[in-house]
Amino acid sequence: MNTPNVEAVKLDELNCWRIRHGQAELLVAQQGAHILSYQLAGQPPLIWLNDDAVFKTGKSIRAGVPVCWPWFGNFPRNPQSVQAMRVSNEPPTAHGFVRAMDWELGGIEAEGESLTVEFVLPYPEGGFAGWPHRVDLTLSIRLDEQLHISLTSHNRGAESVSISQALHSYFAVSDVRNVHVEGLDGLSYIDTTDDWNTATQAGDLVFTGETDRIYLNTPAKLSIVDPTWERRVELTSSGSRSTVIWNPWIERAAAFSDMADDGWQHMLCIETANVMDDVVNLAAGASHTLGVSIGSKPL
Repeated sequence: MNTPNVEAVKLDELNCWRIRHGQAELLVAQQGAHILSYQLAGQPPLIWLNDDAVFKTGKSIRAGVPVCWPWFGNFPRNPQSVQAMRVSNEPPTAHGFVRAMDWELGGIEAEGESLTVEFVLPYPEGGFAGWPHRVDLTLSIRLDEQLHISLTSHNRGAESVSISQALHSYFAVSDVRNVHVEGLDGLSYIDTTDDWNTATQAGDLVFTGETDRIYLNTPAKLSIVDPTWERRVELTSSGSRSTVIWNPWIERAAAFSDMADDGWQHMLCIETANVMDDVVNLAAGASHTLGVSIGSKPL
């Protein structure tokens, strides 16, 4: 059995853990239970650690795998059932609020060749600000031959709750202009860069400009094919029927203070999600798990 190597590290203001297990190295922050990077020995990284990311208390991190919950993206674009859950006159932040909160490290446990790291976000005393619903969260990260991430929402209250959410994964790529995504052919998607119009994917997805699409009724398996790095990154999702694919391209990236002007070339977001008509309606006492498994193979 492999013995994990766990090192507490500080990135500017944030407490983090660097975890090595077998061939895998994982970097995760306490704030947001935020996976910052993931890499296998001798290979390019799979999860992108933005060199210009800002690690400040209460500020969301543009890198890794942010947890978006209990709404996704621009709040007014969420279904009415999700918007109705919020009770506040304060402007809502994009992608919810849990990615800027400190989670509790629930434990690190090795079993055979796998290692599981668990974070929990209990329902706080006094409740979540502006979101008065008794729901707690568990984020489980399992390392074996792949990276497995699962986010479980537990409704401990007496009333049903509606949420939208995503595991907002930034994947490292050699150059986004040279990769393509398989598994989307024939799917409908909403193109937010084209006034939220709906279109149909023809063939594999290639990248020639700013991309921000919500794919509907997506299959469980998608692949990023990266000929330069001679690898296929395989994503297997669960608890999800929607996928968001995003790259800011040149002008958007240049406007970000926490991304290098050429940072867009080296990342591609494929976000396992529950958005639009794929929102989660949690009955009293129910739970839901959103998950993705990430592995790579040589071409």
